[in-house]
Amino acid sequence: MSHRCMMTPFALMFIFLGTLGQAEALDEEKRTVPTLTVTGTGHLMLEPDMAHVTFGIQTIGKSLAETQRQNSSAMRKVIDRLADLEIDQKHIQTSSFTVSPQYKPPPKRNGEVSTGPPEIIGYMVNNQITVELFQPEKVAIVIEQALAAGANHFQGLLWALKEPQHAKLRAMKQAVVTAREKAETLSEALKLKLLRLVSVSEGDAVVRRLSASPRSMITMDASAGAAPVFGGEMTVEATATLVYEIAQNDSIPAR
Repeated sequence: MSHRCMMTPFALMFIFLGTLGQAEALDEEKRTVPTLTVTGTGHLMLEPDMAHVTFGIQTIGKSLAETQRQNSSAMRKVIDRLADLEIDQKHIQTSSFTVSPQYKPPPKRNGEVSTGPPEIIGYMVNNQITVELFQPEKVAIVIEQALAAGANHFQGLLWALKEPQHAKLRAMKQAVVTAREKAETLSEALKLKLLRLVSVSEGDAVVRRLSASPRSMITMDASAGAAPVFGGEMTVEATATLVYEIAQNDSIPAR
C-alpha cells in the first residue's frame, strides 16, 4: 500500500516565510548605502641628508691593455683621494664600465669605396663610479678632489634621504588627518552624519628627488675649484582615501 506525501498548511507556511525572508535579504543587499568619499594629501618638505655623486674617467689609447691600465691607475688615484676624505670603499660603487673600439674614419674621396671590415685604430675605456655620501656638506669638496685626482667626467648629483620610508609614513599620517578633516567639514556643511568608516585606501607615497644640473659628458677643469652646492629641500607626498557611510543628521542618533 503506497502513501502519497501530503504537505500540511504549516509546512507550506514555513516555506513561504523562508522564501519571503530570502527575498528581503536580497533586496537588502541590493539597497545602495549612501557614502561620502574624501581624499587627503600629505606634504613634507625635508632637507636631504645624503647624496649620490657620480663621476668617471675616460681614457683613449691604441692598445686595449695599455688603455685599461691607464684607466685603472687613474681610478686608483681617485679612490685613494676619496679615502683621504674618510669615505669608506663600501660606499663607492662602479656604476658603469665600457670599452669601445675606435675605428679608422671612412675615406672622404668621392667614389672611393672601403673594402673589408672597419679598421680598429684604438680603444676608449669609460669607468664611472657612484659615491654615497652621508654628509651632504662634503659634496663640493668630494667633487673638487675627485677631479683634482684625475676624474675627467662629472655625470651628476642626486640628493636623497637616509630613511625615506619613515618620511613616507609621516606624510601618509598627515594625508589621513587631512582626509578626515575634509569629511567632517563636508558632513557639517551638508547636514550629514558620519556613521562609520567603510574603507581606507592609500596612494603611492613619493619622494621627489632633486637632481643638480649635471655637466654630463663634458670634460671638467679641476683648477676651477669647488663650486657652491646647495641641497635645497625635498618633497615627500602621500595620499589617502576614506569612505564613510552617511545619513541625514536629523534621522540618525549620534553614536
